[in-house]
Amino acid sequence: MYILSLGKRTLKRIARFPKTVAAFFSFISQWFKFRSNSDKRFSLRHRDIQPRLTDRVTTTPFDQHYTYHPAWAARVLARIKPSQHIDISSILNFSAVVSAFIPVKFYDYRPAQLNLSDFESGFADLKNLPFPDNSIESVSCMHTIEHIGLGRYGDELDVTGDLKAISELKRVVRPGGSILFVTPVGRPKIEFNAHRVYSFDQIIDYFQGCELMEFSLIPDAGGLIIDADPTIVRSQKYGCGCFWFKKTGS
Repeated sequence: MYILSLGKRTLKRIARFPKTVAAFFSFISQWFKFRSNSDKRFSLRHRDIQPRLTDRVTTTPFDQHYTYHPAWAARVLARIKPSQHIDISSILNFSAVVSAFIPVKFYDYRPAQLNLSDFESGFADLKNLPFPDNSIESVSCMHTIEHIGLGRYGDELDVTGDLKAISELKRVVRPGGSILFVTPVGRPKIEFNAHRVYSFDQIIDYFQGCELMEFSLIPDAGGLIIDADPTIVRSQKYGCGCFWFKKTGS
């Protein structure tokens, strides 16, 4: 009776994977054991059952790129302590957390309706940022540039859209100001229309007029290498390069 109540679609999905079948029968055993010991504080109905068959793991899984790179950037900001930080289209939870200790303004094609103290959000086009020249103390743009101009998110096709966006980042940062820049690195290629992958030397060349303060790497194998050897990038298929630049000049 219980198995039939799950529905044909769920049963077909379970049957495709042997490990899932084993986990499913383990779940059934747990269900009957739990039901027999229920303390009646909650209703426990067949229709409310939601099997979670892949969560019994020994370590917490996480996305290497999107966990390590915001953690890296937050640590850099904790060192430089800007009076305000501007983020352009990075993962939103980075700005949400950083705003607890540094006022943050987050800009994107799709402004975030997020209500937090010391957090603001607005619209910005990365190829035409709405800031005066040499006006920003600290800015980040992480895991974003590689998408510009590929049409993935509804933006116009532009083969040099990434270069235009980088030029804008350099334009708006004041001399001595910081740019936290994160992008896929490895053997250069475009995986259309998902993203670009850059070499270390390409990024250094694109940020002429800036001094590299730190390069850290999330390699294909996972983990975070602080002050990584740039030559490692050549052997990566889809690493994550974390660059801290300071704009030179006066």
